[in-house]
Amino acid sequence: MQGTVDGFSHGLVTPVVAYLMACLGGALGLRCTTRSVRHRGAFSPGWLALGATSIGAGIWTMHFIAMTGFSIAEVPVDYDRPTTFASLAVAILMVGIGIFIVGLRGPTRMALVTGGTITGLGIATMHYLGMAGMRLQGRIEYDTPTVALSVVVAVVAATSALWAAVSVHGFLPSLGASLVMGLAVTGMHYTGMAAVSVHLHPDDAVDAVALDTMGTLDAAGAMDAMAAGAPTAVSLLAPMLVGPVVFLLLAAIAVMFDPLLVSGGGHPGAGPGGHDAYRPGIPAQRHRDMQRDAHRATRFRDR
Repeated sequence: MQGTVDGFSHGLVTPVVAYLMACLGGALGLRCTTRSVRHRGAFSPGWLALGATSIGAGIWTMHFIAMTGFSIAEVPVDYDRPTTFASLAVAILMVGIGIFIVGLRGPTRMALVTGGTITGLGIATMHYLGMAGMRLQGRIEYDTPTVALSVVVAVVAATSALWAAVSVHGFLPSLGASLVMGLAVTGMHYTGMAAVSVHLHPDDAVDAVALDTMGTLDAAGAMDAMAAGAPTAVSLLAPMLVGPVVFLLLAAIAVMFDPLLVSGGGHPGAGPGGHDAYRPGIPAQRHRDMQRDAHRATRFRDR
């Protein structure tokens, strides 16, 4: 028996909110990656870790906000929490590997391709592992070409996002890149969902209820009664979404209080265009000390 799948049971609300969360995670992650690549220092790995966690949490939150609008008319849907949270860990880990490759190796073509591929595969793995956490009286099936297309979309989106993080200058262009990234990630999600079909096995669940409990009700009525008494996707997923959403909001506050992250500009000792004026291999603080000593020596000669 084929299930009736609805991915937009709340209308446009869930796609729009999911897209905004993907944009938020992408914006934070890209700015943190930019901060680390252009202004290297002792805290560079920390900014990369924050960026990876932000992008991973944003993608995961986007996925499960979108899933609150997913329903199957004939049966209730539940979620296995260990598998669901494992998909969050996979997203953060694989996105982190991709970002660290670009952040530590530099914006070379090989680093962008390798990092983008790993990050994109992480996005796709998170999506399908999250889908594997669904529990229902049936079997989820996928259309292979559409799944392959969703993976390609994820890899292209991730590579483009990493390229934007190291190539796009200024706050507004970076904001535009984040909007494009959010669109690409959300598009990957709904491309993957377009591959989904559900084959139901109602014998164990519906027929037993129809015969033993519902008496004269037919099987369709039994299924409706079961679905009416089942928890909704919102009630199941909302508690799990609280932590990642709070993290993204706190990360946004951290970004707002760092002018280098917001504007992409440099510190007072930076050179033209807001980039650090020190040579690779010389720590920023040491270079600023050298600049200060040179300035003092110049003032002393001028007296």
